[in-house]
Amino acid sequence: GSGVLGSALAMDKWRAKALCGLAGIPTPAAHLVHTLAEAHEALADIGLPLVVKPVFEGSSIGVSMVDTVAQLAEAFGEARRHGPVLVERRVLGLELAVGILGDRALPAVGLRAASEFYDYHAKYVAEDTEYLCPPPLPEATQERLGTFALEAFRTLGCEGWGRVDFILDENGEPRFIECNTAPGMTAHSLVPIAARAAGLDFPALCVAILADTLSTGEASAEAGHVGAPGQSEVTA
Repeated sequence: GSGVLGSALAMDKWRAKALCGLAGIPTPAAHLVHTLAEAHEALADIGLPLVVKPVFEGSSIGVSMVDTVAQLAEAFGEARRHGPVLVERRVLGLELAVGILGDRALPAVGLRAASEFYDYHAKYVAEDTEYLCPPPLPEATQERLGTFALEAFRTLGCEGWGRVDFILDENGEPRFIECNTAPGMTAHSLVPIAARAAGLDFPALCVAILADTLSTGEASAEAGHVGAPGQSEVTA
């Protein structure tokens, strides 16, 4: 999968959004904040509703939905336990995930959680989360999702396989949320769902990921980029 640069940039939600925005990939307005006063300034600029989340966490840990000013302090405190905080405009459309395998985007998966949003419980525990693959979207929108996903993946320096998350805005247009370089591979996970829709069962998906990893390693060795003695033999 991805190396150090791609993994670090994708894990940093603030810088991932900034770089993807520079690349022309639409993403909701957001502020990086470190204090509650800064969070209130972000609210005044962006407006309600908001999503408040840790910049460096995954699996929806520390994420809160903020619909009123009174909810901001608790949401900020929960997110701040994990480091810097991202205050982002909340978009209320369908949540979507696009798996990346090599140089192609897998079919998008739409998510409808029984809870308020696709949180930790919906991802790993709940049996009533609805997965839509393909999602009920116009073909042109699905094509844009695939294009944006590949562009985001490449912009962040990611490689091999991963997942790029979006949400639809009020006009039905995709907005980039984040990129995951080590997406889940459980019964509830999205990349295996998308791979099945593309004709790859779970074993075939694993083989495809490994085959890409091995071919990348061999290419690097042949190009003379292997740093440690004997690494090419281990990779092969």
